[in-house]
Amino acid sequence: MKRSAVRELLKLTAQPGMISFAGGLPAPELFPVEAVRRAADAALALRGGSALQYGETEGLAELRDWIAARFSRTDAPLDRSRVAIVSGAQQGLDLLGRVLLDPGDAVVVENPTYLALLSAWRPLGARFLPVPSDARGMRVDELESLLRQRPKLIYVTPTFQNPQGTTLTLERRVRLVELAHRYDVALIEDDPYGELRYEGESLPSLFDLAGRARGHDGSVIHVGTFSKTLAPGLRVGWALAAPEVIDQLTLAKQAADLHTSTLNQGMVLELLREGALAGHLPRLRDAYRQRRDAMLAALEAHLPPSVRWTRPEGGMFLLVTLPLGWSGAELLKQALARNVAFVPGEDFHLDGAGRNTFRLNFSNATPERIEEGVKRLGEALRAWAPERSGQLAVSPG
Repeated sequence: MKRSAVRELLKLTAQPGMISFAGGLPAPELFPVEAVRRAADAALALRGGSALQYGETEGLAELRDWIAARFSRTDAPLDRSRVAIVSGAQQGLDLLGRVLLDPGDAVVVENPTYLALLSAWRPLGARFLPVPSDARGMRVDELESLLRQRPKLIYVTPTFQNPQGTTLTLERRVRLVELAHRYDVALIEDDPYGELRYEGESLPSLFDLAGRARGHDGSVIHVGTFSKTLAPGLRVGWALAAPEVIDQLTLAKQAADLHTSTLNQGMVLELLREGALAGHLPRLRDAYRQRRDAMLAALEAHLPPSVRWTRPEGGMFLLVTLPLGWSGAELLKQALARNVAFVPGEDFHLDGAGRNTFRLNFSNATPERIEEGVKRLGEALRAWAPERSGQLAVSPG
């Protein structure tokens, strides 16, 4: 095990004057503080001392019912036996690894992929089989040769992926679900950002596509969270899976933390009943859309044409690609000297790829700070590579 590059970098970004594009942080000024306060009062009023007591490991029954109903189809209903409440989606991923993986098991992942997933499953002895990705998500056309190696799991973030911000197309989603079923490989869908769409048409989840085809046969495990839509400090997420998997997750969670905070689950339930989430999401999407647009405009204005970046339709991130031979980690040193931070992309990649990339978060900073931060980033880039000034002027075409 090693320390997370992102979490360690957050310590530096707390310095005064620092503009941070590093962490995957929601905007704290947009948290529904008053609604959370009302929800806390309601949870305590309705539940009394039981809101502060130990609870069932599987989670609050009423909250599990709400999530089951949210993901049910008329022809494929769900009940609480398929839902486990976890302490954020990250715990759900960690527990799934503990339950489903043995040392040496192969896991298919996108390249690049979510850094904290790698951190959670590497200590379990997992072998990662990377699949290339492009602007339309995982290259599913290159998946079948890996599936012939009999991997235990496929892990994917199909919507507004971290770190790229890309979205798997509908055609590729359908094909991915078909391949996972054909080769009898469990498919884990990580979906923390799906509600944060700012343009384009919403796409069905992998879990929903599997439900349409086979009535939720357990081939797709869905992990979600309220961290990006309500507040990460609540640490309330969920896993949707076959009852047998939920039973094993429960055993693993009993050993990990007994249960997710009873009070926080009660607060989330009251927020949902009050309609606070439905009322909050349009405001959140509007603000994040403005911030994404501000970052895209600033990158166009301040970075040279030899540098490329993804253009997400939603979520919280985009990935910047420097010319080959350049280093995001080396550029970070120059950027930090100018009080701007980002996450180098190498740790998100497998097989030594991604050295010339870095991830930017646009949800946490205001449009004004995004403009100033990207301007500093452009200055850092020009100061770092004066001998490459010729490359800086070359079009990426």
